[in-house]
Amino acid sequence: MAEPSHSYQTTIASQPYDDVLLSRYRIMNSCGTGGFGTVLTCWDTRLQRRVAIKRLPLAGTGAAATLSEALAEARTSSMLAHPNIVTVFDFEVEGPYAYLVMEYVDGMTLAELLSRVEGGTLTHDECACLVQSVASALGFAHENGVLHMDIKPTNIMIDRTGTVKLCDFGMATLASAAGYGGARGGTVGYMPPEQIEGDLVDERTDVFSLAVVVWQALLGYSPFAAPSAEKSLALIAKGPGSPSKYDPSLAGMAEEALLGALAPSPSARIPSVETLAKELVFALGDPTAGTESLRSLLSQAPESAADDPEDWEGERLPLSISHPWVPRAFARLLSAGITAYVAWQIAPALLPADHAYLAGATAGCSLLAALWPPLGSGLVAAALCAAIILHASSAAPLLLGIVAAIGLLLWWATCATASDLSTPALLLPCCLSSPIAGVAVAGFALTPAAAFATGLASWMVGHLWPAAVASGFALDGLVDQLLLPLVTPPVLVSVAGCGAAALLCSVLSWWRPSTAYSVAGQIVGCAALVGSQLLAARMENGGIWADPSWANTGVAVLCSVLVCTACVLHGPRLEGQESEG
Repeated sequence: MAEPSHSYQTTIASQPYDDVLLSRYRIMNSCGTGGFGTVLTCWDTRLQRRVAIKRLPLAGTGAAATLSEALAEARTSSMLAHPNIVTVFDFEVEGPYAYLVMEYVDGMTLAELLSRVEGGTLTHDECACLVQSVASALGFAHENGVLHMDIKPTNIMIDRTGTVKLCDFGMATLASAAGYGGARGGTVGYMPPEQIEGDLVDERTDVFSLAVVVWQALLGYSPFAAPSAEKSLALIAKGPGSPSKYDPSLAGMAEEALLGALAPSPSARIPSVETLAKELVFALGDPTAGTESLRSLLSQAPESAADDPEDWEGERLPLSISHPWVPRAFARLLSAGITAYVAWQIAPALLPADHAYLAGATAGCSLLAALWPPLGSGLVAAALCAAIILHASSAAPLLLGIVAAIGLLLWWATCATASDLSTPALLLPCCLSSPIAGVAVAGFALTPAAAFATGLASWMVGHLWPAAVASGFALDGLVDQLLLPLVTPPVLVSVAGCGAAALLCSVLSWWRPSTAYSVAGQIVGCAALVGSQLLAARMENGGIWADPSWANTGVAVLCSVLVCTACVLHGPRLEGQESEG
């Protein structure tokens, strides 16, 4: 978890968002927003657990610096596996955001706890637990050459078991072999003079900040809080005063330790967090009793219903989130099967009439399509054009084969590689003997522009395929029958209807990524497709409305129903998610 900017009460009142990050993490609620970005409580749909995700915007001129700092924080935190340090699980960049996936701490920050308790202070036992835990975390970090540089109440978490955890190493710096590092920005009121002035820093910088936090936990205020760094420096130079003046029970070793840790000069300061912890814990009380007391305090905080894991474990998640390999496997199997069917039809026109050759070529194309589905459409399109060109005995079919090859090559380069379902979208007309069969799949799987182009391309392939197969791919004498209808109004309406229907399907599903909009897109696209075919039939029949073809209409509706089912099972296309099966 990282720094929230508002109280715990506000956090638990937040409503969960209907959103998923990184195709895996369902947002449960927001833990706060600040200059760094947003911290979100999320449900890991694969491992069935809660995590905290810091989402950092990368837009603008400072995007490179933000990304560099976020990655540095992730790397630094991942080095520090310690029970009192919040664990970092992963770091990802997707679209305009960087995501730092961290351990979820079921509790609140020290700042939130202090705002809830009477007087804004902890008992001596509770402070002893706090000092011992944070010092243990800092000591481990220092041993690994990491200076935290931003110790403050909002960066200290306390969970419901009373365990104290240090988080947010966003300002952390790596110390040199000599133990020194470069000063980085921290928080005014908790930074020592050397950090404010940009001088060399070392472990004593964290000692100072920890002492300020302990002072605040004991007495209810930060001794150096000020509206500016200059005024904070003046307060540090003046000194914090005597803590025993406000709490006489602090007189003696506790007071000496605090004042020694808050010395303006690093050379006069307590040298290590271990030494500070040893002296303060001895003077303050029993850390074990403090842990029990903190556990009791945290147990009184209400829990959010949105944070109940049972509400999320029982949720039926779409396959794209719960089992992302299933849609991909289905797309590969479907592409491989369709590729095998079409390749088997073309193979006799290119290879010797030997079943071994034909079966081997078909199996090879199918295997390549299974490994990378766009290869299926590429191989089949190349084979189709090659068969037409090789069997051409005149200029017309030769030219037709060349033009078809150029068109399909352009389609493949611009559209096919964007989705694992591009092969079924192009080749379904060959399998179902209907030029409109690929529209529903194109609208589901591809971006609007690619879907429009694929709707047109699949109609052309479906128009060419029956004549090519029936003639053994020797199209001499058939070119006029294939090309002349393309300039007639009914056929133009039919072709345009395929492209428009695919475009409508895709626009709705991409405009608002949700299952409902994907299904609505299929329904609207199917209606547009059937309507365009009816209009084409009316034009062809001299203004008489007639069903264009029960077979074509049935294929369009069947494909739309099947794709709607796939939409429900697959789930919405998520932001930044590659369009794939």
